[in-house]
Amino acid sequence: MTRGRVLDGIGTLARLGLAAVWLASGLIKALDPAQTYVAVRAYDVLPREAVGVVAGVLPWFELALGVLLLLGIGTRAVAWLSAGLLLVFVAGVTQAWARGLNIDCGCFGGGGAVAPGQTQYVQEILRDTGFLLLAAWLIVRPRTLFAVENRLAGSLVTSGSGAERN
Repeated sequence: MTRGRVLDGIGTLARLGLAAVWLASGLIKALDPAQTYVAVRAYDVLPREAVGVVAGVLPWFELALGVLLLLGIGTRAVAWLSAGLLLVFVAGVTQAWARGLNIDCGCFGGGGAVAPGQTQYVQEILRDTGFLLLAAWLIVRPRTLFAVENRLAGSLVTSGSGAERN
């Protein structure tokens, strides 16, 4: 097995892992929009009108990221979007912690105010940092196995268009 093939395999695991994260978190939020609203509002950083927009769009954005990663379409671009969103999440959790808010992040359902001592800010930041590492891998090396974009790039090369595979 070649080094490139091993790296492709690692990238595939990163792509599918990050896809699973976005699909799970997006689906949970989409199935309970009222709780998603409560979770977004608990961070106390957005005006009420913006909370509704973010709570309404976020689940579908996460699902779109998950589907694109699952299929392997635009992997590098989707990894950049994922990294950006994860950095926003880390910043949100960090500011909530710094301000002494007692909230559950709502990342995978739930969210909102919790009793003092029930926050898990360190675990949430570490988890999101792990997801950020998956996105970083895909930014640096987006080539993965079983990706639709590989087939598309391959068909461009074989059609004589001069396009190269990534």
